[in-house]
Amino acid sequence: MIRKYKTKKKKANINLRFNVLTIFAYIIGIILIVKLFSLQIVHGAEYREQSNTRLTRESTLEASRGAILDKTGTPLVTSKMEFSLEMYKSKVDTDTLNTNILNMIELLEKHGCSYSDTFPIKIEPFEFTIENETLIKWKKTNNLEEDITAEQAFYKFKDKYKIKQTDLNQIRKIIVIRYLIAQKGYSSTRAVTIAEDIPREAVAEFSESSEKFSGINILVKPVRKYTGGNLASHILGYAGKINSEEYETRKNHYSQNDIIGKTGIEYVFEEYLKGKNGTKQIDMAVDGTTTAEYVSKEAVAGSDVVLTIDANLQKITENALATNIQKIASGGFGKAYNANAGAAVVMNVNSGEVLAMASYPDYNPADFIRRN
Repeated sequence: MIRKYKTKKKKANINLRFNVLTIFAYIIGIILIVKLFSLQIVHGAEYREQSNTRLTRESTLEASRGAILDKTGTPLVTSKMEFSLEMYKSKVDTDTLNTNILNMIELLEKHGCSYSDTFPIKIEPFEFTIENETLIKWKKTNNLEEDITAEQAFYKFKDKYKIKQTDLNQIRKIIVIRYLIAQKGYSSTRAVTIAEDIPREAVAEFSESSEKFSGINILVKPVRKYTGGNLASHILGYAGKINSEEYETRKNHYSQNDIIGKTGIEYVFEEYLKGKNGTKQIDMAVDGTTTAEYVSKEAVAGSDVVLTIDANLQKITENALATNIQKIASGGFGKAYNANAGAAVVMNVNSGEVLAMASYPDYNPADFIRRN
């Protein structure tokens, strides 16, 4: 009897647990159904409206490269922050897009900002800025007749982009950006750069009147600054945009828009100078107006590199080298020689440190900053 009683009690406990789990599962199911009903039926229209009027885009926060200093801490290479203007595709009609582009260009010109202009037709008078085989290829690429004139081609593009403005200068400004967009390509998640190094005053106006400029975004990016001009150029080298070959071998650590050391210290110490990019989220309405933005991942700057070079001694050495080469070439030492290049090194004989290392002729690394 005792065993039978225990067996019945055990079965009762099992049944109780099963019933509790069943009830619990029903409760969770009811809660989920109610929540789903609320999301899709009660608030469905509201959430759909929010989804249709808001886009989230991800923008890269470029990390600042580390500085290069001389032995006394004097900066030879630094990174300065500058503003760039980029544009995303937005859901606006053609007339609004053209008007917004015109507003954007006129604001840039108001502040003396240059912008990307690769459209090969000038006005007043009409003429092509390219010729020969390049012009023939361009006409073919753009489905234009081989004997078409610059003026006829200009108005072909005006019709193509459905531009209603009548002023020739305004028409060309709109064509320039529409042509740039067509060449570079852009989307709601991929921007095209319109202008670089724009002043804070222009940034403020763009921010205050964002409704007039559909799809624009102001990007803060570091740009390499070579503080001494040509000073120590052969030592420092230069950095530039990564090319396709470099990207293929380093795609795990670089993006296609990253800056990478090309020569000199910039190249040798690349792994230390390079920082880690961050990420910024941008919320935009479908008409391209920015509604919110926030940093989701902070950028980390690269490490500084300190050289044994003394900047003052380097300058003296370079000047002395250039002066003597020119003097040799002009016969200043008695007989003229075909001297057009040379090098000089100054070392600390006790430690072997290189205090100055000059090479002639030199160059300005800043000339390579904006080259692709």
